[in-house]
Amino acid sequence: MRLVVSNINVGLWTAAYVKNTLQRFAPTVDKPFVLGLPTGGTVLDMYALLRSFIKERLLSFQHVITFNMDEYIGLPQEHPQSYHSYMRRNLFEHIAMPAEQIFIPNGQAADLKQECERYEHEIAQAGGVQLFIGGVGCNGHIAFNEPGTPFNSRTHVTDLAPSTLEANARFFQNDMTRVPRQAITVGIGTLLDSKELLFIASGVKKAAAVAHCVCQEPNVNWPISALNLHPHATLLADLDACVLLCGEAKNKLDVARQKNPYAEQWEILLEEPT
Repeated sequence: MRLVVSNINVGLWTAAYVKNTLQRFAPTVDKPFVLGLPTGGTVLDMYALLRSFIKERLLSFQHVITFNMDEYIGLPQEHPQSYHSYMRRNLFEHIAMPAEQIFIPNGQAADLKQECERYEHEIAQAGGVQLFIGGVGCNGHIAFNEPGTPFNSRTHVTDLAPSTLEANARFFQNDMTRVPRQAITVGIGTLLDSKELLFIASGVKKAAAVAHCVCQEPNVNWPISALNLHPHATLLADLDACVLLCGEAKNKLDVARQKNPYAEQWEILLEEPT
């Protein structure tokens, strides 16, 4: 795993990375790029810049297939806080992309188990995800895989942890009674099947999750630590999210910042947690 500590907005960094990755891949109708997408506040700037790239014809999603990480259970797709609405509002309604290339779990499916199996099948039919982008919860959750989720888990129904419900209440008028209690989420094993992973942590509230991922052995109580099991995983963090780093990782970051204090980023390669 590599740790990239960004000295610029992490959303803007990620959007540029997506653009460069797609341009190198050069997707076509016979060779589409399969992209895993997140939701949440951390990536709003990413979507804003992606829209700008597309508007300026620097980027196209014409031959891109997207799979979103998760969706609330029981929330109508038209609800403004559903992830269907989030994706339409922040990306899909602004770009020329065939609807049949967009996949988001159906949180209103009559048979949720069958919906989870269908979603795994669709990912497999697409040839697997090339790059899956995600955020990091304060408790270390990735997608909606809460602490304790097995690292081999597949797409499943999950109960949201109290800390996740509290963090999401801001999207529901700070009314905990309005926050959905369950979601469909891709599993950690589903994520680890992707060819590349890029997870983003921003702010001091994510510092404990970053430290557990970077400085400790993989542990199901901190799902983000599963990144250490992937051969091509990147954890992108801002400086605030790195305040609890320790040991070799902290020393490497301190040295890198001293050598080039005005760099846009500092990269630390981590063969294993230190």
